[in-house]
Amino acid sequence: MQIDKQQIIDILKSMGQGDKASQAESELPQQVDTERDSGLLSNLGINVNDLLDKLPGGLGEKLGGLGDKLGGMGL
Repeated sequence: MQIDKQQIIDILKSMGQGDKASQAESELPQQVDTERDSGLLSNLGINVNDLLDKLPGGLGEKLGGLGDKLGGMGL
């Protein structure tokens, strides 16, 4: 799934994770592919499923736990 980097940054900031948001801004590509970039997201401590759940519409639930299949460390 493609996610705009700014959405990830905004979610992290809204959770009070400014350090992770800054790191994401410098390390992530403009369009983040949750499958291709799962390693980068994991290095930032971002669980893909949790991230998808925080997007508008709670996409994580609709995708049947895609993030669990991709792994991650917890947002």
